[in-house]
Amino acid sequence: MLDPILKRIASSPVLIYILRCCIGFLIGYKLYITYPDFELFWTLLSIILVISPEEKDTRRLSIERFKSNFIGSAVAMVMLLFLEPNVYTIIAGIFVTIIVCRLFNVLNMARVALVALLIIMVQPHQTGFVEAPIYRFGSVAVGCIIGLLIVVLTSIIFRPLKRKFGIPY
Repeated sequence: MLDPILKRIASSPVLIYILRCCIGFLIGYKLYITYPDFELFWTLLSIILVISPEEKDTRRLSIERFKSNFIGSAVAMVMLLFLEPNVYTIIAGIFVTIIVCRLFNVLNMARVALVALLIIMVQPHQTGFVEAPIYRFGSVAVGCIIGLLIVVLTSIIFRPLKRKFGIPY
């Protein structure tokens, strides 16, 4: 009775993606509700950004998204620590983010890095100006780590199931 259900789930990239996103949302939402003083909405958003819908190379793509999200966050944090936020700083941040993504060979994920950059640089901050980039960077980094762990741990669960049912992975 359970085998057909497990086979259906293990053979469906859409169901696996839905499961990963729901797990990620629940973890992120729990953090968001539990620690309202921190800007953990960005953790929640980063979790979802890192989880990959593509079944092929899911782990590799999630790692690339993790790297690019981390790059965008780091560039934004450095920019805000040393420069006033304005349109020119954001343009410079976009330039630096794309160059760094190229150097780390994740240019195909530069849009994720740019989203992280914009989250940190454009969105009004609830905390003080000095702490805001650090909190946002930490929030995005935690989300990236959680999203990557979800992908890795669910892969560890689904690989044996796929092997058992003869489903290619």
